[in-house]
Amino acid sequence: MHFTVAALLALVPSVLGHGLIQSPPSRPVGSAIVANCGNGVVTQIKQDNTSHVEGLPEAAAKDKAYQAAKCNLWLCKGLQFADNPAANVQSWTAGQVVPLKVWVRIPHEGSANVSIVDTKSNTVVGDMLKVWAKGYAPGSRESDVPADQKEFSVTIPTGLETKCAVAGDCVLQWWWYGTGAKQTYESCVDFTIKAKPAVKHRALRS
Repeated sequence: MHFTVAALLALVPSVLGHGLIQSPPSRPVGSAIVANCGNGVVTQIKQDNTSHVEGLPEAAAKDKAYQAAKCNLWLCKGLQFADNPAANVQSWTAGQVVPLKVWVRIPHEGSANVSIVDTKSNTVVGDMLKVWAKGYAPGSRESDVPADQKEFSVTIPTGLETKCAVAGDCVLQWWWYGTGAKQTYESCVDFTIKAKPAVKHRALRS
């Protein structure tokens, strides 16, 4: 069955899935992911927009539209920077404390982190901003997840003002691996980093 881009975009639910960054807004579905990842991947994301990554490669392999060079399913689940409205791109300053809100709908206890990722190489740059080596998202209900695993803050590091000066070059990624379920969840926020303004010192009068 053939789907038009408009028809696929109409299928997207407002909230579904196991977990995602709610605030600041994470990358959405749009026409770029349809073109680069194919209808199979897009349909799965729209049916459950925060389900695990492991279910996507099989769908991609069956789709002639899938372009591996442009659709890295292990980076933001293949969601594309080009689909993110300019208003969703955050402008942060080195040293700024940024509050995050994560929705964990279906817990799978495991490990998690929040990191800045270089989108060209899909590698973490610098130190991870937040780490749960174990014990993340325990229990079987959303209410079982500790509040400080769903709402917390991270500090934007210094030293990345050049690497992350252009929107799309870096993402802030929330990454979660449920060890029992053996499933990976990802959600990304686009941003730029500016240098912290220099402090002006007044000359001392004699």
